[in-house]
Amino acid sequence: MSTAGNAVDPGTRVDNEAELLERARAVIRAEAEALTSLADRVDGTFLDAVRLIAEAGGRVIVSGVGKSGIIGRKIAATLTSTGTPAMFLHPVEGLHGDLGIVGREDVALLISKSGGSDELAGLVEFLSRSGVSMIAMTGRADSALARAARVVLDCSVLEEACPMDLAPTTSTTVTLAMGDALAVALLLRKGFSREDFARLHPGGTLGRKLTLRVRDVMVADEALLPTIGKDEGMRRCVVLLAEMRGTVIVTDAGRRVIGVVTAGDLTRLMERRDDVLDVPVRDVMNENPKVIAPDTLAAAAVFQMETHGIMALPVVDAERRLRGIVHLHDLMRAGAV
Repeated sequence: MSTAGNAVDPGTRVDNEAELLERARAVIRAEAEALTSLADRVDGTFLDAVRLIAEAGGRVIVSGVGKSGIIGRKIAATLTSTGTPAMFLHPVEGLHGDLGIVGREDVALLISKSGGSDELAGLVEFLSRSGVSMIAMTGRADSALARAARVVLDCSVLEEACPMDLAPTTSTTVTLAMGDALAVALLLRKGFSREDFARLHPGGTLGRKLTLRVRDVMVADEALLPTIGKDEGMRRCVVLLAEMRGTVIVTDAGRRVIGVVTAGDLTRLMERRDDVLDVPVRDVMNENPKVIAPDTLAAAAVFQMETHGIMALPVVDAERRLRGIVHLHDLMRAGAV
């Protein structure tokens, strides 16, 4: 059944904007239909590929030419980032010295729409002689590549979204989706966790959320810690509130946290009394403040602040001695949310 390919005759210029929009929608529909068809073809053969990769002692060597090569690079990157070591090998470069990266315990994932790429033929011959297991991702189950492979993943499409049925469009989308499916299935089989992902992505957003700790963000410099004794007056506390970002920590002689005064506490005090500056801190402070440990995940600190509607948390050790203060804005800037 024809989809996007017959909307206009090949070579016909289209200036009508409404028609261009419809063409674009037709391309997306064609690719969506191809993906739906692909999902229906994922069966026991797919599981064979998952087992072959999961049980291999080496890496996944991904290879392809042209657009297949571009898709192959993305698949290799996705596999590696989700706990399945993989690398891309250009088949031509491989035959000119790069085959040394291939080991007998590796698995080769070879991508070709036709399965008859001349550039892949030499690599397939080398892999066959070396006893390296091959998985073919191809649109032709009767191709030379498919016959050489141990497992064949059917990535065929009825037609490309290109009006001339030439430029790889639908076929590359389908191949990329099959690669993603492989990566996710392997991830699940291995029990790859969020923590594992963070370990491999320390610079990414998720990595920061799962590795950033309160100690990495807190203010620990004594000169910048807003502390006061409970018997002092609010006159000094007001100054600290203004200078130290709206939260003052009340400590005892042993530097243990026994209370907190916030800008909100000061506002409520001013609504009740006129002699604000003469009031002792002990009459204003919250005697049961929320605190947090230095090793706590920064994301957990954000959750606690949002849950209780507070902007800062004293950071304390096991004995409740003050170690620092962490502010919500600092956590946000550090990428904890």
